[in-house]
Amino acid sequence: MKYNDLKVEKNTRSTRKGRGISAGQGKTAGRGTKGQKARTGHKKMPAGFMGGQRAIMQAVPKLKGFKSFHPKAEVVYTDRLNELKGKVDNYALAEASLISSPFVKVKVISRGELSTKIELETQFASKSAVEAIKKAGGSFKKVAILQKPSQKS
Repeated sequence: MKYNDLKVEKNTRSTRKGRGISAGQGKTAGRGTKGQKARTGHKKMPAGFMGGQRAIMQAVPKLKGFKSFHPKAEVVYTDRLNELKGKVDNYALAEASLISSPFVKVKVISRGELSTKIELETQFASKSAVEAIKKAGGSFKKVAILQKPSQKS
């Protein structure tokens, strides 16, 4: 038999509450004085219960609508694409300051005339924008959103 194999049990008995002053837990038996929690038969109160007063979550007014966690796509118009040539992707659009970052969703929408031939690679494009790109001799390819490189230290 080894020391770590010994079955050790506690030597102290559980305290018997409410058995007189000399027992150490007499009179109020550790419940304090008065109040709902001091009484017999008290159950655990629900979260936010404020002693019968109207709870704060009922008193605070509700907000309208909801907050969407999906960021909206940034819009680029076809007439702004005339400045660009060749392959146009999120990086090219970000360099031309047409979008805020290369890691956002982009939607191309038809507006005005497109005269340059481009190979567009973005997340979304309207039907009329795709037609305008093909009419100018270019092509459209739907690609996934670019992921930011992870910051490992």
